[in-house]
Amino acid sequence: MQRRAKANASLGNHEDAINDLKISLKTETSLSGKRQIQGELKIMLGHSGQRSSLLEEPYDITQDEPLQVELQCVFTPTKGRGMTSYTDVPQASVIHKEDPYAAIILKHCRETHCHHCFNELPADAVSCMSCSIPFYCSTKCQMLAGGCGSSEHEKQYEFQRNLIDDLEDYVRNVTSPSITSSELNYVAEHKHECQGVHWPAVLPSDVVLAGRVLVKHIQQQSYDGAHPNIHAIMDLCQNYAQLPNESKLELHVYAMILFCCLQKFYASKLPFNSVIISEIIILLSQIRVNSMAIVRMKYSDANQPLDYQGTMSVEQVRVAQAVYPGGSLFNHSCQPNVHAYFLSRTLFIQTTEHVTAESQLELSYGPQVGQLNCFERHQVLENRYSFICQCRSCARVNLSDLVINAYRCVEPTCLGVVLDSSVTEYEKEKLKHLKVPNSLQGYTHDEDISSVAFQVCKKNDNGCCLEGGHCLSCGSYRDIQASQKTISEAETCIERLQDTMTGSEVPIKTITDAIKYIDVLKTFLHPFNKKVAEAEDNIAQALCLAGDLQAALDHCQASIEILEKLYGKNHIVIANELIKLVSIQLSMGHKSAAENANRLVKIFSRYYGSHADIIFTYLAYLKKNVCKF
Repeated sequence: MQRRAKANASLGNHEDAINDLKISLKTETSLSGKRQIQGELKIMLGHSGQRSSLLEEPYDITQDEPLQVELQCVFTPTKGRGMTSYTDVPQASVIHKEDPYAAIILKHCRETHCHHCFNELPADAVSCMSCSIPFYCSTKCQMLAGGCGSSEHEKQYEFQRNLIDDLEDYVRNVTSPSITSSELNYVAEHKHECQGVHWPAVLPSDVVLAGRVLVKHIQQQSYDGAHPNIHAIMDLCQNYAQLPNESKLELHVYAMILFCCLQKFYASKLPFNSVIISEIIILLSQIRVNSMAIVRMKYSDANQPLDYQGTMSVEQVRVAQAVYPGGSLFNHSCQPNVHAYFLSRTLFIQTTEHVTAESQLELSYGPQVGQLNCFERHQVLENRYSFICQCRSCARVNLSDLVINAYRCVEPTCLGVVLDSSVTEYEKEKLKHLKVPNSLQGYTHDEDISSVAFQVCKKNDNGCCLEGGHCLSCGSYRDIQASQKTISEAETCIERLQDTMTGSEVPIKTITDAIKYIDVLKTFLHPFNKKVAEAEDNIAQALCLAGDLQAALDHCQASIEILEKLYGKNHIVIANELIKLVSIQLSMGHKSAAENANRLVKIFSRYYGSHADIIFTYLAYLKKNVCKF
């Protein structure tokens, strides 16, 4: 307990540290030891009124506010089933909350994250009581993954010493897991896996996940006959008929392997016949289409509160894979109006804009406008989910799809868009369905993006239309193939800069060369091309490492300005980039840090609501020390 007290004190948990020292004082037998503890306790009592501003109270998802709207599942001719609301839904409203039917940690996170809640493992992680292979962050997660009740474990963690009531309660709280009544009946998640070869170490994650779905269904249901009725487990879509023969063969092989593994434990429930194997194949297909990746935020330096020399960045890391039957009913859009995120294993879906009654509530399955152009998005979605996207952004011309990979006009004074011929074919199809706005005058960024796109694509006085290699504004021709050689040389130089940033120092000459080559990129690529934004961001990071914060600030701002054109000013990507900008401004003592901090806090709240402070721990620091609302 004395070591625990020191750890709590270093974290700013002064109240817990005091309780730890009181227990140590009660149990210490030597006089010298008691005196030492008394001295430490006196120091702690002097700090008992202080608490770190960066530390938040443990979060309990059971205390969430209730869902704010009532949803309905409807059928649409183009997308099949989807979710809508009976009423208008305000921006930043939580509309769906769901625990997974089954989940599995991904292979690369098996030694770093808890195998049940998927949070990062502490130093004193506990393992499975049967096989010692999975690791858990606490005894509670260990029990829930094992499907154990709490009564027998409460006896195991009883503290027998003669302590006053409040200290006994404290010991029980820190040594015994707190299990709610709703959690007592958790299905043993991996019990069928931990005898013999550890399944997740050998089989693909989606196959292991299918096994967990089957086991949960078998354990929760009772059957009159032997057939487990697998096709009734989850009423979800599958794409088996659209798969190539190689993928179908793979599903057949894994279905047989999974069946043989499960036969060891459930032979009476899974008789060997073609019907069972066929239904396992379909289940695998359902999981590949409908499973979601559970993500966690990874910070470049989680120990710094954004006021240090350098930039802090955040990225999403996939840590687990899970099936959410309710969440799977939300259709895809490349410009979604809802956002999905996770706390522990729980899925939350929140609106990111005002949605009118009976309008489709759509999230992104991965590719979005601003991330990839329309052609690339269609390829990803067709390969992964076997459908051609017909969302509002794929069905009509938008500025982001035109400029994201565009080239610059050869005329120095013209900022028109030059497209590759492969892109123009997609955009021509959109133009057939483009509705001409009533007025294109006085355009602002917040207006419909198709208005600007129409203005870019309409025929001009030269009779130019949407053709590969020709400027959409003046009709000038650029030889894209000839330009590509110079562009590739510039990109190679900037990639070389990225490679040097893995060390503690970046050679000044490498930075200077990269800055020279970014000017070359701007000569050939459109100013809103995403490659230019990425190059600006790389140079900004390198300049931070070199200590030239003013130059880093300029390049960081240039990158954000391009991304705002591609994604929109209020997209979550912009908030992630503003983290870098604010960290540089704080290092410089820049007054505008407050304005940008306010902006990123508002964007995070738009996507994560009241959970933003829990997921992004540095927001509390920004709100207290930087933001000026």
